[in-house]
Amino acid sequence: MLDFDVAQSRLATAANAPAQSEDVSLADCIGRVLATPIVATLDLPSADNSAMDGYAIRFADYQPDVRFPIQQRCYAGDTPQALQPGNAIRLFTGSIMPEGADTVIMQENAREENDEVLFLEAPEKGRHVRYRGEDVRQGTEIVPRGAVLDAAHVALIASQGIDQVSVFPLLKVGLLTTGNELVAPGQPRAPEQIYNSNGPMLTALLRRQGVQSVKALHADDNPESITRAFETLLAECDLVLTVGGVSVGEKDLVKPTIEQLGATLDMWRVNMKPGKPVALAHARNKPIVCLPGNPVSAFVVYALLVSPLVRTMQGRTQVLPAIQYGTLDADREFSGSRISFLRAQAHFDKNALPRLIPHGDQGSAIISSLAWADVLARIPANTTTRKDDVVAFYDLAHWLR
Repeated sequence: MLDFDVAQSRLATAANAPAQSEDVSLADCIGRVLATPIVATLDLPSADNSAMDGYAIRFADYQPDVRFPIQQRCYAGDTPQALQPGNAIRLFTGSIMPEGADTVIMQENAREENDEVLFLEAPEKGRHVRYRGEDVRQGTEIVPRGAVLDAAHVALIASQGIDQVSVFPLLKVGLLTTGNELVAPGQPRAPEQIYNSNGPMLTALLRRQGVQSVKALHADDNPESITRAFETLLAECDLVLTVGGVSVGEKDLVKPTIEQLGATLDMWRVNMKPGKPVALAHARNKPIVCLPGNPVSAFVVYALLVSPLVRTMQGRTQVLPAIQYGTLDADREFSGSRISFLRAQAHFDKNALPRLIPHGDQGSAIISSLAWADVLARIPANTTTRKDDVVAFYDLAHWLR
């Protein structure tokens, strides 16, 4: 049986990051993966400025109960005069610091009358001044290659006057489900049929990871239908995922179809529960990953084994998010010959490790547990885990983005 961590590493490196890139505007870059690092073109702030509405003075001029003539009122965007000794310049948040000034006294600590100002508290030298380059220095890298761009990145990039960025192309993923017993949601269902939950679930998981182009096809249990689906998906997509159909039953036709396409299917029995059967192939220089047909197993395999591959193919730098640790809060023991991934909820306490509360029914057919859980707690193989034991867990908020 293949070690889980080995399987995860192999899948994460089963394809390369994109070699191409394209330029997009800041308005269109959200969720895209940066192909070329962003280097600061200017200091931020670009000049010393006031952090408050108040008055700029030379700290050495301050004396208690002494009124300062107001030399100028300087708004943000105005050019200040050089500060004359013993004077003050009225500033507003963002106003450029006048030459000769080194301290700002906020307006709440001042009383202004007849173009003079009296300061009600002794100032601190350098207080309420934003200094040039204290946030960003020109020439430093501010957004690394492989970052998934969000609104915070956009703010930082825009502050440098940059209006376009170089990003990797959007990943295109094909999704194939098979089986005469499956019916699309919204369609009439015979008693012997079930609704296809894997297709919509995996489409949603892919889109949650930023894959905007998902082509989902369903094939009947016959070689012609499956072959046509593969031909379409391999022609149009960068990665193909299949669900079920790679076992040894009479209707498990995915495996022979992949082999007919000239690929060798590397079938794994991964040391994990749920989700033992996984397969990997490459056809026409594109990876094909075969997931188990059980929806819970498919979800767990996608989260822990397939999502790193998707991140690799998107060009991201962080492919494997951090593993965290918490204490098991359960009224029963857990053990098994395979690594178990329990659907659980994490309850965070700032003064202790998170408490991990497993779902009451860990059966692989319990789809409702997926909607309930926010983490997968890792229980080592051949080990009995008891209440309050410390175990690793995978936060789905990170592993599915």
